[in-house]
Amino acid sequence: MAHGMRTDAYTGYVDRGRGDWRETAQRYALVPLRVFLGITFIYAAYDKLSDSAFFKASGAGSIGEQMRGVRDSSAIPALVDLALKSPSGFGYAIAFGELVVGIGTLLGVLARIAALGGALISLSLWLTVSWQTEPYYYGNDLAYLMAWLPLVLAGAAVWSVDAWWRGRRRGLSVR
Repeated sequence: MAHGMRTDAYTGYVDRGRGDWRETAQRYALVPLRVFLGITFIYAAYDKLSDSAFFKASGAGSIGEQMRGVRDSSAIPALVDLALKSPSGFGYAIAFGELVVGIGTLLGVLARIAALGGALISLSLWLTVSWQTEPYYYGNDLAYLMAWLPLVLAGAAVWSVDAWWRGRRRGLSVR
């Protein structure tokens, strides 16, 4: 190190430019998915919470009527029967679950746990509401389930409360 230059860290201008771009693209690759799923789940919760008919046990547009309509064609009728014991309670659980998952995903707060919640909601809806969809790829709940899985595995590495917490922990441990 006669001239004060670290030779072990130098990669050259050509490789450095390409490598930085790829690394940046990889770091931010899941941000559009997080934004889409977060906003979609927040909107789904708002849609339910703002519809007074949704939380009723029976009647047009009610959760009870929807559950009775899919009971015999679902993959797990016992799951629908469980929801039918308290349709209103189940409706509120789904709506607030979607809201918490959406906010957690959008802001990156406990992102892996939020994504797991989203995956479980999508799985339960796929096995009940959209199970009978023919052919299977027309059912959107299966696609949502698959969209959640990368976020379950990777979390929210950038633009998230999780990343901020991680940075603060690292900063505190260095001191």
